[in-house]
Amino acid sequence: MIEGEYFYLSVCFDHFNQRIRLDDYRGNLSLIADKVIELASKHSYSKAILYSRREHVHCFVEKGFLLEAIFEGFFHGSHAYALTMYFESARKKSDSWLKEDKILQDVLSLPVTKNQGNLPSGYKLRKGTPIDAEMLAGLYKEVFQVYPTPLNDPGYIKKIMKSNTVFYVIEKEGVLVSSASACIDYNYANAEISDCATLPEHRSHGLMKHLIVRLEKELISQKIFCAYSIARALSFGMNASLKQLGYKYKGRMMNNCYIYDKLEDMNVWVKDLS
Repeated sequence: MIEGEYFYLSVCFDHFNQRIRLDDYRGNLSLIADKVIELASKHSYSKAILYSRREHVHCFVEKGFLLEAIFEGFFHGSHAYALTMYFESARKKSDSWLKEDKILQDVLSLPVTKNQGNLPSGYKLRKGTPIDAEMLAGLYKEVFQVYPTPLNDPGYIKKIMKSNTVFYVIEKEGVLVSSASACIDYNYANAEISDCATLPEHRSHGLMKHLIVRLEKELISQKIFCAYSIARALSFGMNASLKQLGYKYKGRMMNNCYIYDKLEDMNVWVKDLS
């Protein structure tokens, strides 16, 4: 939380991903933009992200920010516009962009699947608990060489479970083979579907779609109707799952975070659960 005489900011200093993210703000928009740029420079970050209200987009564009994605319904039903600025030329360049465009076009041609059917025999879906933290950490460590949050730490998983994150898991013969979470922002009534991971040998059964559908039911029960997910642009499977579940593509954030094994572009998908 940062306050000036004419503004208030809620920012995330994301050292691991070398970026600053402005999550909330009020006050003088010109001073707010200047402060975000100043803080990014101070910490030698290569990217700044801010979530703007629609009526403020033109003010931030005048400061040099560019639109990368739209989170529909993010602010209690009003849209958030993800505006970015880059401070290193290498971060503003993506060698995978055209390949990701091709993957996206293939994904967008897929139909929405209304009925996911039943889980394959032998698989069990349930809500995750702190007791699962060790196995969850092991799952994420095995699936991702690099991840933007410390999900290989059981203590971190227990911490977020106690605050604002709900996990659902799928197990087979007592082993966790797939998991996903919903990180809920109760202040603005939105949730990020995230932490999606399935062991390679279990990826042909559509397990992730079952998990996301169950997370959506959990969100609806809590009157959270804005759901979004940020998926690796190079992952056909994850983007396809979201498209088939009725999520809408709303932009791509370049070199957004370190995930899997490198800094990657991420696609934004949004769904109105109401």
